[in-house]
Amino acid sequence: MEPLLKVEGLRVYYYSLRGIVKAVDNISFHVNKGETLGLAGESGCGKSTLGFAILRLVPSPGRIVSGKILFEGVDLVTMPEDKLRKEYRWKRISMVFQGAMNALNPVRTIGDQIAEAIMVHEPHVTKEEALKRAEELLAMVGIDPKRVKSYPHELSGGMKQRVVIAMALALNPDLVIADEPTTALDVVVQAQIMNLLKRLKKEKGMSMILISHDLALIAEIADRVAVMYAGKIAEQGPSDIIYQNPQHPYTQLLLRSIPKLKGAKELVWIPGQPPDLRTPPPGCRFHPRCPYAMDVCRRDEPPMIEIEPDHYVACWLYAKR
Repeated sequence: MEPLLKVEGLRVYYYSLRGIVKAVDNISFHVNKGETLGLAGESGCGKSTLGFAILRLVPSPGRIVSGKILFEGVDLVTMPEDKLRKEYRWKRISMVFQGAMNALNPVRTIGDQIAEAIMVHEPHVTKEEALKRAEELLAMVGIDPKRVKSYPHELSGGMKQRVVIAMALALNPDLVIADEPTTALDVVVQAQIMNLLKRLKKEKGMSMILISHDLALIAEIADRVAVMYAGKIAEQGPSDIIYQNPQHPYTQLLLRSIPKLKGAKELVWIPGQPPDLRTPPPGCRFHPRCPYAMDVCRRDEPPMIEIEPDHYVACWLYAKR
């Protein structure tokens, strides 16, 4: 079966006066229809840049250098901007942006902001019809439809996040990219947002890419997980395999750093810090922090190896040298 989204060899670089930042460097993965992919990793590893790249919204001075982003077999990288904006962006693929407070216009009502997204892509829809749909969308995410006339400052942080989710669902997209949808929210509201996403996924059968540094959060909803480190994917596969039998040293250390109610109580931390992506280390980018680093790790970049069906690891521990 053809994946809904297939990314092949994607590179996204930021060109600055201090050097070229290789934020996303030769990444490949896929998302099937109705599937949720969890994209995990430390802050600054390129997760959000990857999300923006899929919609071709990488902010300046960044740009897509090479690679393919195939949506139902159509390459979005080479598509004319006008066609992408009218037929794909927000209509087929939408995004829940990180930080709802910055994603909403403070001087416009939330109803107007949701209605605008509908009318831009569906010119035949009147303002009254769009506002009616906005009310239905607010009700769907658990907000009183009367709030359609409220301004962002009149809503709590959790309500703003729900509004951004409603806006992302306004045109019934096939794929939703949720970039840290629970950032800056307390644990109770986090649980509410995650339950909302799980319910919407079940009801609408939509595909989703959930971007988060919180592996415990990803475990609640993801069917498959891709773990990023320093602009590259270190490991990817079905979520139950990744959590129960991680193979990459980075994934293993990440999971051991999560507090558990049962089992071993000692937490493990990863020594050192992520590399500067302007001058990443040669070979495997994790080797300066890896307890199993070998000479080949410091010299050559590891290939992506399928160690079992649909379970891939980029590590010399499993490669034939």
